[in-house]
Amino acid sequence: MKGYYIEPTIFKNVSHDAEILREEIFGPVAIVNTFETESEVIELSNNTEHGLMAGVFTQDINRALRVASAFDSGMVGINCISHMFLNTPFGGMKQSGLGRECGRESLLAYTDRKTIMVNLTY
Repeated sequence: MKGYYIEPTIFKNVSHDAEILREEIFGPVAIVNTFETESEVIELSNNTEHGLMAGVFTQDINRALRVASAFDSGMVGINCISHMFLNTPFGGMKQSGLGRECGRESLLAYTDRKTIMVNLTY
């Protein structure tokens, strides 16, 4: 297919103040940084104005769920990233979008609820 394409790129050991780490990068780009403790990776991951998606890669499901719950991110993949399902909410936190697309949350975003109370003894 003709066109302009960007080759998949991996950046390793990126400085914590690097723009590529602090801003949303849409493209075939991954950043691989090392960490010593769970609390360190959670703090580093949450130290941004964005929170569309995060990923946790581990064989320890308890650790994966614990870390995934701590991320300020609208979606977290465990041993995967960038999956999207039409019946689950898609959206981020912070500056990564408002609301949710897909799933029940999407329908509720376009719905105004109203409570109507009826007193039949009037």
